[in-house]
This record gives sequence, C-alpha cells and structure tokens, in this order.
Amino acid sequence: MDTYILGIESSCDDTSAAVIKNGILLSNVTAGQAVHMAYGGVVPELASRAHQQNIVPVVSEALRQAGVNKEQLNAVAFTRGPGLMGSLLVGVSFAKGFARSLDIPLIDVNHLQAHVIANFVKEPGEESDQPRFPFLCLLVSGGNSQIIKVNAYNDMEVLGQTIDDAAGEAIDKCSKVMGLGYPGGPIIDKLARQGNPKTFTFAKPHIEGYNFSFSGLKTSFLYSLRDWIKDDPDFVEHHKTDLAASLEHTIVEILMDKLRKVVKDTHIKEVALAGGVSANNGLRNSFHEHAEKYGWKVYIPKFRFTTDNAAMIATTGYFKYQDKDFCSIDLPAYSRVTII
Repeated sequence: MDTYILGIESSCDDTSAAVIKNGILLSNVTAGQAVHMAYGGVVPELASRAHQQNIVPVVSEALRQAGVNKEQLNAVAFTRGPGLMGSLLVGVSFAKGFARSLDIPLIDVNHLQAHVIANFVKEPGEESDQPRFPFLCLLVSGGNSQIIKVNAYNDMEVLGQTIDDAAGEAIDKCSKVMGLGYPGGPIIDKLARQGNPKTFTFAKPHIEGYNFSFSGLKTSFLYSLRDWIKDDPDFVEHHKTDLAASLEHTIVEILMDKLRKVVKDTHIKEVALAGGVSANNGLRNSFHEHAEKYGWKVYIPKFRFTTDNAAMIATTGYFKYQDKDFCSIDLPAYSRVTII
C-alpha cells in the first residue's frame, strides 16, 4: 500500500509544501517573501502575515503538482521549530487543522534535523547516492553553524557549533555593511566568483575544540572597511569582488579547518553538507577538493534543497512515519532548541 506524506515548512520567510510517495518526492512548492528586501532582513510580523496568505495556495499547488487528492494522504509532517514563532504558528496551526479534518496522524519535525535529512531526498527516476550511518554533517545556515555526527535519522550528536554568530549571519551582515542588499549570501557568492580570495586578510579566531566563532571576523571586516573607506570613499565599489572573495575564503577556511579536525579525530570520512550556506559555491568546491585530497566521501544536496524547503520536512516525516513516531495535536511550536 502506498504511503503519501504532506510536508509543511514555515520556519522563517518561505512558505513551502511538498508531497512524498513511498519516500519519492512528487512535488515541492515554495513561496518566498520579497517584502523583506526593503528592510535588509526578515521582519517577523510581516513574515507571519505573508505565511497566512500563502499557506493555502502553496499546499493546494503541491497536491495538484503531485497528482494527489488530500484524501490519499497518510500523514502531515510539519516544522515545529526552531524558527520565528509567528511564522511557525501559521504552519503548525494549518498542519493541525488539516490533519484533524482528514483524521490522519501528525508528525512534528525539527527544522535543523530536516536540513541534514535533505541529503536523503529522492526524486523520481534518479539514483540517489545517500550517506551511510554514521556520517558527519556540516550544517551551515543564517542562524546555525554546527558539525554533527549522524548515527541515524533520529540520532544526531552536535560535536561543535558557533559560540556567537553563524556563518550565514556573518555573510549577511558584511554584505549589508558593503551596501550590497539582502539577502547577502547569494550576492557575495556571485561576486566572489569574479574576485581574488587572497587580496584581503581578515581575522580568524582561535577557538579550542570543534566550536566556531564568526563575531571576530565580522568586526575585523567592519573596521578594515571603515579604514579603507577613509582613504577612498568608493573603496567598496572598486574592490567589491575581491572583498567578497576574501570574505568567503576566510569563512570557508574557518569551517573546513574544524571539519578536518573532526574527521581526523573520529575517523569518519563520510561527510555531508547541509543548510542554506551549503548553496555557496566556494564551500561546495572546498568539499570536493577535500574529497580528492583526503579521501572523503562527500554528499551535497541539490541547490533547491539547501534553503528552507518542505521536501526535507516530508522526507523526515516519511522516516518517522515508518517508525509510527507521531505527535499529539496539543504540542506547541518552539522558537529555539538544539538539534537533539
């Protein structure tokens, strides 16, 4: 008998719905929110209002593209947290009402775990190369930077993480200081492809163990830029490609230095990448270089599964459905939590 899972993601500013049949992705629909660009960052109140407008048409379109009637669904998986509380409440409330109306189980999903599970998304007619347990995963996004040991889909251990800013947050803030716009990640990535990563040097913190720190890099970038602009008011415009390339290179070096240490200490050479910053070309290229140099077996999700999306929620939900790991309708959303 076929198993159909509807996944719903609404943790930040993307409203997304996906349908999976027997572990195979049938549809993945996402509505973004351009309204935040004028503010240089996500405005929580505006985000929740946009989710309210988008949730019904996005779910309807996901079902239509999948060719599935709502009565065929076996369960509804939804992002319970972490994320923006107002945004989460829209997705959580819709999922609860939808599942109740169909009298089918609810499956709560940890957003960070789902980013890791994005490496297991299967599409029709494709042979997917998936990580074997246990493997290591570098999860890098706007709000999180973690090295995770993945023993099973529901057994993940954080070995190292940022002690202050996340890598994606540092990129966005440096982009804002340069006046490049929001979101900063894709802009920096595009400019970095045209620049010299060795032009400028920025501070790299020395943190014991496997943890990261990016606040010092951000401060170093800000102060350096301030001094350079004193001598040349148009410094950013004249050097923006080299600035982007040097910033990206420094962040990638910080991440990969720690990841190499973990691989060496754990002897685990199956290494995956996840999170929004995993769309960055410099980081993806560094992963492939490390695979060739150190004999790692690396796994990187397709670009459309790196940012917030419901395909990863539905895939996680499918795994949990097989274990009958359902949740009660009274479970609340949560804004902050570890990956555990």
